[in-house]
Amino acid sequence: MGVRFVVLSCKVHNSPLALKAIVCQNKSSCIEYARFVDMDQIIEDQTARKKWIGLLAKAPAGRAAALFAKCARAPDFEWLRPPEIGSVMVRGRAGGTGSAFNLGEMTVTRCALRLTTGEIGHGYIQGRRKTDAETAALVDALMQTDMANDLQMAVLGPLSAEMADARSKRARKAAATKVDFFTMVRGED
Repeated sequence: MGVRFVVLSCKVHNSPLALKAIVCQNKSSCIEYARFVDMDQIIEDQTARKKWIGLLAKAPAGRAAALFAKCARAPDFEWLRPPEIGSVMVRGRAGGTGSAFNLGEMTVTRCALRLTTGEIGHGYIQGRRKTDAETAALVDALMQTDMANDLQMAVLGPLSAEMADARSKRARKAAATKVDFFTMVRGED
């Protein structure tokens, strides 16, 4: 069994807090409820969330918004951070293992929102597409609700399939240009 944590939910901030120690519920009016969870479950949830956030971030311009519009109506929400455009420093490593170096800056759009039901969603998109960042944040928040299966089938599944198809086409195109070098042995010593 993994490490056990107590997860507390704050009434004021509506966000879960993971603590190693058991805290009495009566010590603070901010604490709504407490429940025990295994750290393994939290890690699994984070892994799944990383996958869908990454998928939404890599989606072609407007594609996630189009799929989302077909399957669901945007719920009511409040902005925690409205869509804003900025830049981030992209770092690389020579050969993937060498020392890190600054490759350059990249433009990103980010936002964060909270649904009226309390779920928080974040959206980070490469480029200057505020509507795509909003859609990514909405999908992220709704994936934490009972709509997760519907969104998986209608938005994330098609996006994943389209990206896998694009990778496959790119790999086939690269394989078609592959040159095999070989050495012929001449009869001389």
